[in-house]
Amino acid sequence: MRVRIDNVTKKFGNTTAVSNFSAELEDGHLICLLGPSGCGKSTLLNMLCGIIPVTEGKIYFDDKDVTKLPPDQRNIGMVFQNYALYPHMTVAQNIAFPLEVLKVKKDERKARVEEIAKLVHVDNLLRRYPSELSGGQQQRVAIARAMVKKPQLLLMDEPLSNLDARLRLEMREEIRRIQKETGVTTVFVTHDQEEAMSISDSILLMKDGLLIQSGLCQELYVNPNSLFVAEFLGNPPANKIIQEDKTLAIRPEAFTLDENGTEAEIQFISEMGKDQIVTMTYLGKTVRAILNLEDSALACGSKIKVSLKKKGVFTFDKEGRRLS
Repeated sequence: MRVRIDNVTKKFGNTTAVSNFSAELEDGHLICLLGPSGCGKSTLLNMLCGIIPVTEGKIYFDDKDVTKLPPDQRNIGMVFQNYALYPHMTVAQNIAFPLEVLKVKKDERKARVEEIAKLVHVDNLLRRYPSELSGGQQQRVAIARAMVKKPQLLLMDEPLSNLDARLRLEMREEIRRIQKETGVTTVFVTHDQEEAMSISDSILLMKDGLLIQSGLCQELYVNPNSLFVAEFLGNPPANKIIQEDKTLAIRPEAFTLDENGTEAEIQFISEMGKDQIVTMTYLGKTVRAILNLEDSALACGSKIKVSLKKKGVFTFDKEGRRLS
């Protein structure tokens, strides 16, 4: 299902949580709503599902105006940060609950529960209770419950934030697999840019209730339209060097060793997987660079010379707008 958001605004009293937001979400894609805490991404998600009413603007599912429809008439599935599983029900009963509400016949309920349980890899847990499950297993059950009624749109609000780092990585891959296999249009809210870039087809990056930039993950990274986007995406983040009336943003991988380059002094060298993160003084500023120093006996205090590649170097004006 294609989703169109037309100039949507949400106000709580004198506070504007989302302002004049417009976007089109492609059918069958996984789209991440990304941004810092308090930017309005969860508010927007709750307007998509109908929990929060829209102050201004329209929301369309395909060509149908759903702006004023209640959640139960939108054919959506929701997965929250809090899995909200019923403790007195088995896994099978938890997954089947939305079908009971819809008065689906018992035989069909059983068949659909078994089908979706197999898809999310909890088919061996159907007789267990939530207290007998790990965090990752509970998350799978929550996804199964949201998917069992075959929604046209799946909405996920920070669904991995309660998991440890290893489980987060595992569940990222599982959510992507499930979304690919079902083809359901999915909106995934997160403040974690690595999570967004690893899981999504495209990103809607928000700040202060506004849509700052949208597009394919790599497009935003390679071609940021503002200093905010350049700084928000990337780990380690882009280095910021202020020069008179403009700001230079340099991605760590844009540095390269060059005997004819600018002198820099190494402060610290750390390992990040196969990469070496070099903290150094460059143009009077402390910056981070990804460099290959394997063949050099360099340590803290050593001097090196570096130059900049064309890719990964951006300039912005005083307001943070992209110049080059």
